[in-house]
Amino acid sequence: MNQPASTPDPLYQELFHGGIIAVLVLQDPANAAPLARALLAGGISCIELTLRTSTALDSIRAIRSSVPEMLVGAGTVLSPQQANEVKAAGAAFGVSPGMNPRVVAEARNIGLPFAPGVCTPTDIELAVEEGCRLLKFFPCETSGGLPYLRNIAAPFNHLGVSFIPLGGVNPATAEKFLREPLVHAIGGSWLAPQELIQGKNWQAITALAKEASAIVRRVRGGGQ
Repeated sequence: MNQPASTPDPLYQELFHGGIIAVLVLQDPANAAPLARALLAGGISCIELTLRTSTALDSIRAIRSSVPEMLVGAGTVLSPQQANEVKAAGAAFGVSPGMNPRVVAEARNIGLPFAPGVCTPTDIELAVEEGCRLLKFFPCETSGGLPYLRNIAAPFNHLGVSFIPLGGVNPATAEKFLREPLVHAIGGSWLAPQELIQGKNWQAITALAKEASAIVRRVRGGGQ
């Protein structure tokens, strides 16, 4: 988000203690509220709902209306217009796969907390220049994982940057990432596979969420 990590911000604290952000692609807004409830039942209280479908904004609105206790943000925000659209839909924050200065500037102008995607020292430097301190590290595993992140973050550690790794993080590696001081939270796309969403298997999604939140509790005392 485009505020220093040291700022006493409830959103920062909620993301940190929640530990895992469920990254979702939803085709049908009718599934949005039941899915959010299933994740909450398993102890996952934050969602990044990606703008990869034409119905994504409707899904954000559905969750905000029916499951207000779920913290819902928007992912794959690729333009200034989309930044405005997700804020109007009620998203609590925005995330992008890359570092687009125009999008970050618009998010700052409209008061939308925003975490741009970074993958290189140049990306981090550009994000820091725009006032961002919480950054999405993407794609995580194919870029080199935690060892690579430590290397590219080293020149910026004194500025208070922290990261949300996403892309290849899974239950087997989640604890390792959550124990890393650089990591504020992790993105978990494994929590709601498409086959479970399409089959409306909310019980199975709750089970996955419980396993994930147990990892957070073990590391940070978060979750439910």
